[in-house]
Amino acid sequence: MNYFSSNFKLGILGGGQLGKMLLYDTRKYDIYTCVLDPSEEAPSRMACNEFTVGDLMDYNTVLNFGKQVDVLTFEIENVNVDALETLEDEGVKVFPSSKTLRTIQNKGTQKLFYRDNKIPTADFSRFAHTSEIKDAIKNGGLKLPFVWKSARFGYDGQGVKVVRTLDDLNELPNVECIAENLIPFKNELAVIVARNEKGDVRTYPVVEMEFHPEANQVEYVICPARITEDVSKKAELVALRTANAFKHVGLLAVEMFQTKDDEIIVNESAPRPHNSGHYSIEASYTSQFEQHLRCILNLPLGNTDSKVAGVMVNLVGADNHTGNVVYKNIEEIMAMEGVTPHIYGKKQTRPFRKMGHVTIVNKDVSKAREIAEKVKQNIEVISEK
Repeated sequence: MNYFSSNFKLGILGGGQLGKMLLYDTRKYDIYTCVLDPSEEAPSRMACNEFTVGDLMDYNTVLNFGKQVDVLTFEIENVNVDALETLEDEGVKVFPSSKTLRTIQNKGTQKLFYRDNKIPTADFSRFAHTSEIKDAIKNGGLKLPFVWKSARFGYDGQGVKVVRTLDDLNELPNVECIAENLIPFKNELAVIVARNEKGDVRTYPVVEMEFHPEANQVEYVICPARITEDVSKKAELVALRTANAFKHVGLLAVEMFQTKDDEIIVNESAPRPHNSGHYSIEASYTSQFEQHLRCILNLPLGNTDSKVAGVMVNLVGADNHTGNVVYKNIEEIMAMEGVTPHIYGKKQTRPFRKMGHVTIVNKDVSKAREIAEKVKQNIEVISEK
């Protein structure tokens, strides 16, 4: 099929920052794009060929949108999977598949998938409602502390909490959830696996993630991860096993823990471009977004090697700031060597909302991390006074 400067239409469910960055590459290749998002102000609205406002969880909305395109993909997991299944039955190519998405959408189902496929992961218990957890603790079936995770609709640190006391449970919504063993770990790592329809597979280098202790959001992504070659190889193999189990087409970002004993266990996976791969726009031969296109269009996969070391800094809304956004001191960070800001196009900021990211590239990963710290100290995402 001719995808370039043709009548081919690529549909994208979700018009957030991931969709916007994916559109950088569809425009490069002149691929016609249609985007569906519930917000009229979605970041992708200005970069696609057709923009439709609609509910991603509504069956008919997703079904009717998907019937207008040749290949359908998504940049967010919270979409109507029943509609995707119907579209697949009617001949529309959906990548990653509805089967993969259905498994990953629910954290309980996702964890069972790892267990069934002998993929190392933390022990866990499933609950229909959070209120059932206290009885499990009293009866000895569950021990404090543990990690509580909402089974559905968690994102950017939302829907996750470390529970250390019974009182901590009182703050949580009464929803379907899992309680996961708290793992003592050295590092949080991630590997992005790319796979096309032919079955060609490439992996990006292992990255290291540093999290904000309060918001449970990634603050820094460091590539290459500052780990031994042996641990790096273990992480890559676990990621490949996970991707092979899903038999996915597209990108699969596999987040992992490096334990105190240097074992690798899977935390969770995302079937789409991922925060842990943003560094690749500047630092890699092929960005994760171009690679996702190559995967879902069954094109040859690109080189995943890094040209230089890369560190990504998330730009999130400052605490106590809500309203029209201002990127304070952005000129100062742009004057630093190897620094590239990405602004997502969200007009309104609020505490911890992802508003952009900054990539720092350097031949030396230690130097890149040092500059990243200066970036973090200088720029602020605030609201107008």
